[in-house]
Amino acid sequence: MILVVDSGSSKSDWKLELPDSAPISFSTNGLNPFFVNEKEITRVIKEIPEIIPYADEVTELYFFGAGCITPDRREMVSNALTPLFENAYISVENDLFGSALATCGNKKGYVATMGTGSDLSFFDGEELMPSHNGNGYVLGDEGSGAYFGKNLVRLFLYGRMPKDLNEKFATKYRINKEIVIKNVYQKERPNAFLASFAPFMSDNITHPYIIDLVKSGFEEFVQASILTYPDYNKYECHFVGSIAYSFDLILREVCEAHQIKVGTILKSPINELFDAVLERESNSLLSL
Repeated sequence: MILVVDSGSSKSDWKLELPDSAPISFSTNGLNPFFVNEKEITRVIKEIPEIIPYADEVTELYFFGAGCITPDRREMVSNALTPLFENAYISVENDLFGSALATCGNKKGYVATMGTGSDLSFFDGEELMPSHNGNGYVLGDEGSGAYFGKNLVRLFLYGRMPKDLNEKFATKYRINKEIVIKNVYQKERPNAFLASFAPFMSDNITHPYIIDLVKSGFEEFVQASILTYPDYNKYECHFVGSIAYSFDLILREVCEAHQIKVGTILKSPINELFDAVLERESNSLLSL
């Protein structure tokens, strides 16, 4: 049995192959090893009711996660998975590679993640090139949920939102400076906390101020990421994540202005990623 996981900072999507029936899918909290420790990852996994009956039968587990960019972070996740999946071969890769498999298949192309965080790299059909973007919610993550959430909160606290939006924001979230400071600087998952404000943009997407905010955020992402590649307009650029999906029309408009070829835009790659992993496993068996 094969288990595939696509994990972001806010949410993780799981899909499990079953021998005599359709695969089952479920979701948990995000398991980014930069924001949750090994013990917390193990705790979350052990409390997943859908997986407990099948844990001993899982023979292969493919985990694609945000934050799994260095050997020590990948090892942390692998160590956290091992106690429950004792009989499984475990592979841990970063989420950008999973998004590349889900969107590019075996073709060359650029792939961008735009969910809680953001990142971009080039996929050569087999391997993902090292990314020089995705510097986290403090130094980068342009065009991401955390980026937009941070901007919204800052505008609200500074009293710089238009009056009508300010009133809606205050009613919806009921936050103040003390609450924000505590969640950003003292609690776990500060990037997910900031990204939780991004849906406010979807609720008010017809407002000119929000349209300009989204457009400028996407423009910043394009400038900081896609346009840094000299042949950026030679291949399609695929986008994965709730932010790219929710504001796809504005994203396409910004990309068109820079002659960027937009490929697939997925809210979540888990279904396509699951199929890609199974196909790769089938091809590897055929080549033996």
